[in-house]
Amino acid sequence: MNDTATEDRTDQATREQEITLLLEVARLMGRSRDPDAAIYRILGMMSQLLGLNRGRVLLPDPDSGQLKIRHAYGLTDAERERGSYSLGEGVTGRVMKTGQIALIQDIDNEPEYLARAVDRATLPQETVAYIGVPIVQDEQPIGVLGVHRLRRRSRQFQDDLNVLRVVASMIGQVLRINQLIAERTAELVSENRYLKSALDTQGAKYGILGESPALRSVLKQVHRIADTQATVLITGDSGTGKEKIARMIHRISQRNARPFISLNCAAIPADLLESELFGHEKGAFTGASSAKTGKIALADGGTLFLDEIGDMPEALQSKILRVLQERVVQPIGGSRDIPVDVRVVAATHKDLQKAVNAGEFRLDLFYRLNVIPLHMPALRDRASDIRLLSRHFLDRYTHVHGWNVVLDDGVMERLETFDWPGNIRQLENVLERAVLLSSEGRIGTALIDEILHEESRISPGLHASGPAASPQPDAAPSPDTPAFPGTHGNEAHSDGAAGPGIVRPYRRVHASEADQLRDAIERSGGNKTRAAMDLGLTPRQLRYRLKKLGLA
Repeated sequence: MNDTATEDRTDQATREQEITLLLEVARLMGRSRDPDAAIYRILGMMSQLLGLNRGRVLLPDPDSGQLKIRHAYGLTDAERERGSYSLGEGVTGRVMKTGQIALIQDIDNEPEYLARAVDRATLPQETVAYIGVPIVQDEQPIGVLGVHRLRRRSRQFQDDLNVLRVVASMIGQVLRINQLIAERTAELVSENRYLKSALDTQGAKYGILGESPALRSVLKQVHRIADTQATVLITGDSGTGKEKIARMIHRISQRNARPFISLNCAAIPADLLESELFGHEKGAFTGASSAKTGKIALADGGTLFLDEIGDMPEALQSKILRVLQERVVQPIGGSRDIPVDVRVVAATHKDLQKAVNAGEFRLDLFYRLNVIPLHMPALRDRASDIRLLSRHFLDRYTHVHGWNVVLDDGVMERLETFDWPGNIRQLENVLERAVLLSSEGRIGTALIDEILHEESRISPGLHASGPAASPQPDAAPSPDTPAFPGTHGNEAHSDGAAGPGIVRPYRRVHASEADQLRDAIERSGGNKTRAAMDLGLTPRQLRYRLKKLGLA
């Protein structure tokens, strides 16, 4: 009876030790940010509480592939260094290869036990057992947990195996968490290094990111002309950053201590635009209860930015011309000229030369404005900048919305091959939307495909300065819809180029497209640019498809 009571007390003590161990392992998993310290503590407690001694965790070396001791308790540095095994070599190598537990009840009677790490002479001179348990992730062994124990102990081997299975699983989780943290840290370090490199470029401090030759050419011109007094005309599609360039010109000029005044000529009704520009005297018209200083006078000594000047009413064009020629301004209802020292920077998405030829814009004003022409390249002509801009916007909106989001593999390639009719403004909108719609902290290819498909259905009224495009259908394409809409229904110009204003929809790459791509390239005599036009794709989209299908 006393023996039974003693055994019960022993079993109870053993269970309490096991519970203590597992609770401590769970605590370490939840709190420790140092996997080395956490695993060392786990191995130490196994030895102290359960007599599972000289615990070691072996993991494959990333360079040699050899299984090596990465974590250990009770082993010297020399013993850890000696503990190296090929896959399938010895008991430990077999556990790693097969994913099966190994229980060696007497290491002296097991030829496969190599005693490589710990020399037999250093172990107790009695029967010593060895247990090796696989550490598994996604049903595949990623390492081995090994321990020694004395065979004579009253504790059952099955009890040790049960505990070691649980501990190996928890160690696997510790390693997995550490791997995810390391991957995320590497991504952030890479992105920060990339962004920092970009921020060292000429325009980054002014909010203009990019390293493409097209943008560098513009920035070079800006630095050359910033300190002159010449009028500047900035052209380019909507969303290309014309106002940012205007602000950059002002900030690096000698006028930077004086005001930068911006006015969008298309956003203000024609009957109010004159008052906004020139100001008015009290009583100059009904409702003018007090005098008002116009934007031109407010910009005295600084820079006046006239955005969308191509939309300025013809009646005001002559008055702006007088400001440029005589450097004076006369408020509405006033009788005297007020001298002004103002530099005018104008911008438009329109082709002003065509507007002049159509009688919609004054020729003399065009010549006054076009002293220094700067053309902002469209995003589709800055493909090498899309990656940098995407990372910049991703970083901005993860901070704005307080979400930690990363891009899955393949997302950046999809962004780089999209046509971006809305330019940088559209790219920014897409990235913010993707951040808000992302799940589990990742933006996947399925989500970005869905967003880009929606974006491709938008047909801007003006793409560059061309005519309005035909609207895209509202419904998503059916399986029978041709992969390349440019080959069916979208008429091409006589030179083979797709008509301006056509937005090429973004679609996933399918293996069934391969023959159509080959045929188009063959018809064009190997000219891939012409083949892309015939298919209703940009050359960049064609190259992407060829690469994905292994045809490049």
